[in-house]
This record gives sequence, structure tokens and C-alpha cells, in this order.
Amino acid sequence: MSLTGKEVAQMHKDYVMQSWARSGADTLPVERAEGIYFYDYDGKKYADMASLLVCSNLGHELPEIVEAIKEQADKMCFMAPAYASEPKSMLAKMLVEAAGADTYKRVFFTNGGAESNENAIKMARMVTGRTKIFSCYRSYHGATLGASNASGDWRRYAAEIGGANGFVHFMNPQMYRDGYTKGVDDAEVTKKYLDALDLQLRYEGPGNVAAILMESIVGANGVILPPDGYMEGVRALCDKYGILLICDEVMAGFYRTGKMFAFMNFDMKPDIITFAKGVTCGYVQLGGCIVSKKVAEYFEENVLQCGLTYSGHTLACAAGVAAMKYYKEHDIEGHVAEMHEIVAPFMDEMVKKHKCIGEARCIGLFGALEVVKNKETREPMQEYGVPGPVMPWIFAELKKRGFATFGRENFIEICPPLIITKEELEEYLPILDEVLTMVDEKFCD
Repeated sequence: MSLTGKEVAQMHKDYVMQSWARSGADTLPVERAEGIYFYDYDGKKYADMASLLVCSNLGHELPEIVEAIKEQADKMCFMAPAYASEPKSMLAKMLVEAAGADTYKRVFFTNGGAESNENAIKMARMVTGRTKIFSCYRSYHGATLGASNASGDWRRYAAEIGGANGFVHFMNPQMYRDGYTKGVDDAEVTKKYLDALDLQLRYEGPGNVAAILMESIVGANGVILPPDGYMEGVRALCDKYGILLICDEVMAGFYRTGKMFAFMNFDMKPDIITFAKGVTCGYVQLGGCIVSKKVAEYFEENVLQCGLTYSGHTLACAAGVAAMKYYKEHDIEGHVAEMHEIVAPFMDEMVKKHKCIGEARCIGLFGALEVVKNKETREPMQEYGVPGPVMPWIFAELKKRGFATFGRENFIEICPPLIITKEELEEYLPILDEVLTMVDEKFCD
């Protein structure tokens, strides 16, 4: 089968229902991908500066992962979850050890991030015998029923029609948007938000709350870095009331923040870690829950009422083992630290240079620029929940110049593959600078 780019794009337009968009819109047909790049059918090259959906941590067509998939396909593509397979057993051990075998014990595998959070919610309810799940407004946890209801942004609305019970949202801090300065006002903001959360827990009845589900570092809603002491304070509230803490590491895990898991940037540990994306870098779909000894031991005495046909899918786990080996053998942690020293100063320079950039947030290679109309008032270029033309224009101009990324509301995400080089950053970051200069001239007060 050999189709032209126009044919592929037209068939997509005619037959595919597009995620989070109206069906029938034009889209870019992609023919191939390699390294940090993907290519359209005309041969135009695009630098993948968002790791697609912050999942292609090791870039595209990495030979080590591709070969692992091929080798496993020659032996056995799939085996049912009730049977042990070498890739599944190995990957579970590697993940427990990476999270910390002193605290964590077992892994339940899923097909992706949404199902990881869905099953973590079910586990928390079973372990505690409680119903309510607290989660943040500034969050996204996936598109299945429970994960959608736990999500805070607008993508939960359709799931609330008929809905699921027991989901309670609380407001998590976004220091810039709240009028504060990171590194200056942390103690004040931490106290304010923890006091508010404690009060809300008491109004909901702490004895009714099974878990607090949080992204360790909020991803798709703008790479929001918590104020100092906030995550530790949430952990303390969970301990105070006997609530489980679930950290969603779907986007932030696997060295995206410079640490294996983002919670490792703080002095706390969750009871359940949910993961996906970077475990296979998207080569084959895979997710899961890494559970503490306490949670694991509960299910040694009680039946785990969670199950998926493709739990621990053999090909996916083979890809996961190869990815985990690559992270370690190629010191991705060290490489991310080096590349951070290029990206973070560049982002800070964009704040100083451009009228349209109010704040830069970056940890590891997990970054976002906040686009504003006016720096003095911090008025966002696009208000939450109010569609506007400016942000789509920015992303279109970037893509036109071969810089592919995404954002939401008034954020531009900068999350390149973790294998990106100094030379590649120096080639493509100036494109962002160029487009922001145009934004200053066209859209800022």
C-alpha cells in the first residue's frame, strides 16, 4: 500500500474522529520519524519540541527499542495476563527498583495513562473502604470515566454527563497566575493552599476520602511547579487523615524532570505511582501503577478487582525493558541536566526580552512559557475556557518554521526528547524567539 500525503490527509479528514477537536479538520500527514524529527510527505522536517504528547522521551525509531520489539515479535507477540512472561516480569522488577524497593513492591500494568489512574482510583477505594477522590482543578488524568472525572480542566465535562460519583476538586496553586513570585512567596502560598485543602477535607469528611490524586508536577495545564513545601504538606495531610496519595507520573516520569520520577524532586513519597508515556516512549502502548508495600500486601489477602485483557502486553513490556536499559546505560539523567542548562536560561531570556512572555517554568526538560497580553497586569493572552485566535496562530507559525509543539490556554510547552543535543537546541530555539518577536508586535499592549 502506497498512498500520497494528500490521500492520507483526505482519508483522515473523511474517516477519523480527531481527539479534542471537531471532526473533518485539515491535518498534517506524517510519513516517517527519526531521532527528534518527523517528516511530512513532501520531505519537510519538523523538530519535535514537545516529544509529541510529552511521551517520545527517547525520540523516534530508537534502534534499541525497535529491535527489542522485533525480537519479541519473533518469539511471542502476546500472552494473557495470567501467565508470566520474561518482558513483563523483568519490567516490573526494574520499575519497582527504580521507584525504590524499600517502599514499593509490585506493579499492575495497564494500556496507558488514563487506565493507570482509573485503576489506581479503584485500588485506593478497595484498600481504604472509602469513596471520595480529591483531585486538582489544574490537572489532567485521562479520558476514561473515572480519570476524566478526576481531571480538573475542561476535558472532563462530557464525562460528567451521567458521571461518576465521589469526585471532589480542589484548587492547586499556580503562583504566577495567583499574583505571587516563585522563590519569594512560597511559604505564604503553601500555607494558604494547605489550609484551604485541610478545611475542604474536613467539610467533605476525611473518613470518606480514599485518595488525593495529583500530578507530581502539573503537565498539560502548563508545567506548574508547586511552591516549596506544598507536596510535602499534602503528604502530611494524607497521613493525618489516613488518605492514600496517588502521584500521576504519566507525563512527568522517566527523567522528564531530571529525576526518574517527578515526586523525587520533593521530600515525600506517594502510596501509588501511576505511569505511562516514557516507559516505552510511545513505541507500544503501556501504562501501570507501582504500589507501596502497604497497598501490595492488602492485595495479597484480598482479590484485586482490576483486570485488562492486555495488562502487561508482551510486546509493550519488551519495549519498556529496552527503554529502561537505555535510560540507565546512556545516562539520560546526566544528559537532561546538561541540556537543562541550555533550555532554562534561554526561557528566562525570553521573559526578559519579550513583552508577551510573563513567566518561564522549567525543570529538567519539562518547560512552559506563559503568554500574556500585558506583563504588568499579568493578563493572559487567552483566558481559561475562552477560545481565541492568538495561541493557534503561534503554534501554526512555529510549525511553519519546523518547530512542532503544543500548548493549552496561554501556555507554550517546551518538552523536547530527552536525547536532544546542544547543537539541535541551538538550531531550533531561535525559531521560538523569532515567533515571539512577531507576537510582541502583533498582539501585545
